[in-house]
Amino acid sequence: MKIGVLAAQGAFIEHEAVLKKLGVAVKEVRLPADLDGLDGLIIPGGESTTMVRLMNEYQLTDKLKELIKNGFPVFGTCAGMILLAKKNSSTFPEPLGVMDIIVKRNAFGRQIDSFETDLPIPVLGKKPFHAVFIRAPLIEHIDEKKVDVLARLENGTIVAARQGKLLVSSFHPELTDDTRFHQYFLDIVSERN
Repeated sequence: MKIGVLAAQGAFIEHEAVLKKLGVAVKEVRLPADLDGLDGLIIPGGESTTMVRLMNEYQLTDKLKELIKNGFPVFGTCAGMILLAKKNSSTFPEPLGVMDIIVKRNAFGRQIDSFETDLPIPVLGKKPFHAVFIRAPLIEHIDEKKVDVLARLENGTIVAARQGKLLVSSFHPELTDDTRFHQYFLDIVSERN
C-alpha cells in the first residue's frame, strides 16, 4: 500500500511520520503525476487558502476531483476537511466540493483559542481519542443520507465524518501518539470498513 500526502503546505511531515510508523509506503504529492500509483491521499492541516491556490497553480485540482469521483480514498484533516467540503461558510477558498458537508473555517477562534480534548469515537474503539484543535473548522451541516458522523464535541458540534472513502476531521490526529485514526483510514483504503 502506498499513501500520498499533499505536501504543498501545512503539517504533511507529521502525517508522513505516522504512516511510516504504521509500516506504509509514503509519497509526497505536489504535482498531478505524483498521484499516479497511490492507494489513497491525506490532505493535511495548514492554511486552506494557500493550499487551494497551490493546488490550482500546479494543476492538481482537476485530477484529484476525477480520482475522488472514481472512488479514490482521501483523508482531510483541518484545512484538508475544508478542501473536501461541498461548501464552506466563507467565500474563499473554493473547496473541491466532493463531500456533502458544509464547513465553517476558524470556527473556534484564533490560534490562542486552540484546545485539546478527549473525544469518544466509536469506530476507533472504547478508548477516547485525544484530539488537538488548532484554528479548527467545524462541520455546520451534513447530508444525513450520505455522510456518517464519527465524532462530536460535548455540545453536539460535528468534528469528524465519513462519506464512502472520504474521511475528515476538524482536529489533527497526526499531532498525537495515537495512530488509530490513521489506521482507520488505511482500513478504508483496503476496504475492510
